[in-house]
Amino acid sequence: MILPIYVYGQPVLRQVAEDITPDYPNLKELIQDMFETMDRAEGVGLAAPQIGLPIRVVVIDLDVLSEDMPEYKGFRKTYINAHILEVTGEEVSMEEGCLSLPGIHESVKRGNKIRVKYWDEELVEHEEVVEGYLARVMQHEFDHLEGKMFIDHLSALRKQMIKGKLNAMLKGKAHCNYKVKTVRK
Repeated sequence: MILPIYVYGQPVLRQVAEDITPDYPNLKELIQDMFETMDRAEGVGLAAPQIGLPIRVVVIDLDVLSEDMPEYKGFRKTYINAHILEVTGEEVSMEEGCLSLPGIHESVKRGNKIRVKYWDEELVEHEEVVEGYLARVMQHEFDHLEGKMFIDHLSALRKQMIKGKLNAMLKGKAHCNYKVKTVRK
């Protein structure tokens, strides 16, 4: 089922998400719905707060980039109770966008290497070091679990320059080709 994506201004996007237990109700269906919602919106990642749930569940699909990045062929993963343990490596700037911030794309600096802990879809715990583009996507999505958005990494000047777009979203004006839930709806 395709769910509405919560847009900037929704309080759940600023909440720190909670870990879930292995018996979380309808978890498999939730994960399937998150993938369907992300696919419909043409995203590469989606965190549960973006669909209104303050829980630590993220889905990432980088297979859509596999033509340019063959290492991500077939990459479609779920991260449950995900936590970044360490960010290291060189800081790299790259443009980011977000399904919860339609129409905004800004350059963000992030470390290119992270150490993470999470459960997979089968509730098997993992701890691993991730580098490159996947590390960036994970940092972006895992930020949502901490109540943060990529715009929080921008300079005061850049934030001022997008203020009009953010205010429009607060007034319920989000222009995109997927179902959203704005503050004023």
